[in-house]
Amino acid sequence: MGSAVTERCLEALLARRGQCALMANVLTRTSRMLDAARSGDWTLVAAMENKRSQLVKQCFSEPVSAENSEIFSEALAIMLHMNEELVALLNAAKANASVKHGDDRKKHQAVAHYLDID
Repeated sequence: MGSAVTERCLEALLARRGQCALMANVLTRTSRMLDAARSGDWTLVAAMENKRSQLVKQCFSEPVSAENSEIFSEALAIMLHMNEELVALLNAAKANASVKHGDDRKKHQAVAHYLDID
């Protein structure tokens, strides 16, 4: 998953049950989504987001117990950091797609212009 802090948090969550196991699953899925985004597999990211959303809803369907509040705070901070990177990668991908679309339009216009010349 990456950093030692993330690994430590994941291990601490997995050592517990219930909500903590769900949060561990959310973190793991978020990490996999980030890996997919880094490789440009946005279809996989979107598919994984649907399941992750379900897990988050399930995880927070009841209040976090006081004994888990510290580990949940750490896990949420890690997830927020990964989400910020996901959003940055998405924005970069959108910008690249926009540039490519503009380039493709210019090529199409050039071909159309060429075909109109007799």
